[in-house]
Amino acid sequence: MTDRALDPLDPLDPDLARLLRTMPKAELHVHIEGTLEPELIFELAQRNGVALPYPSVESLRAAYAFTDLQSFLDLYYAGASVLLAESDFFDMAMAYYRRAAADGVVHAELFFDPQTHTDRGVPMAAVIGGLWRARAEAERTLGITSELILCFLRHLSEAAAFETLEAAMPFRDRFVGVGLDSSERGHPPEKFARVFARAGELGLHRVAHAGEEGPAEYVRTALDLLHVERIDHGVRAVDDQALVERLARERIPLTVCPLSNVKLCVYGSMAEHALPALLARGVCVTVNSDDPAYFGGYLYANYEALFAAHPAMGVREARRLAANSLEASFVGAGRKAVWLGRLEEVFAGG
Repeated sequence: MTDRALDPLDPLDPDLARLLRTMPKAELHVHIEGTLEPELIFELAQRNGVALPYPSVESLRAAYAFTDLQSFLDLYYAGASVLLAESDFFDMAMAYYRRAAADGVVHAELFFDPQTHTDRGVPMAAVIGGLWRARAEAERTLGITSELILCFLRHLSEAAAFETLEAAMPFRDRFVGVGLDSSERGHPPEKFARVFARAGELGLHRVAHAGEEGPAEYVRTALDLLHVERIDHGVRAVDDQALVERLARERIPLTVCPLSNVKLCVYGSMAEHALPALLARGVCVTVNSDDPAYFGGYLYANYEALFAAHPAMGVREARRLAANSLEASFVGAGRKAVWLGRLEEVFAGG
């Protein structure tokens, strides 16, 4: 018999697969620009008269062979160049919401990178306006609620982050938090401590990428200096047992992205991934898709690959991961209670 831990293509038990897809869950770590599929990139390029360095959809998709985070980011920013008008951001977000609905997502908290666009002359109003319209349309037609989280690009300066935060203030009612993404190496969390302090004064939630390509110490720094409520990725925390104990004790959520971690060579294979060990230690781990157009799958695909590679995981772990995602979201207790009740109904009927 094939060992699923070695062969992630071996199918899951059908009942478990159904639960993984249909259980109500939240997605808390998805970059909306990273949902831009090659087909839509070409469609928007034609609509906006943008020349691409790839002759076809197939050649662009073939370029998705990354050796590290930076090799991915180079292509990611090139793909985003086709986003120019409010309608582009609307179309991109709606394409994501439709896929999320099919994967059982009831709530999503979308990262967006305004600096990727404003530095190209795209108005902040077009970026947020398109995403905001899609947010309303997704709730009306698909039943998915969502929030927006404005992310700063950490390879840019602190001054640029402050400028971006200030430029977004006319739209303060349209995003609930700030985040920190892009390349970790050489850009420790403390570089943005003052920006995050200002965001806290404005009543914004705070999250940050840490402990993906950066060390476990970046996780601790993000907690202690940026005062974040969630850690995005955070898998390097396993290198520091005291930190793992703290994460579990304080119920600090980690928004982990399994397919991304393998695609970007954080792990050599899904069987090596630390998520099951972190979950077993009581850490509030969640499963997310990161940049699904580039990393091989949306939310269900991440669950499927993870559970296929770790056959000891089953119904109990599925319920815990889904519950973690709902509990870690930035919504009120009443709405969480409704979702958690629905979650229990799904598992009771499974």
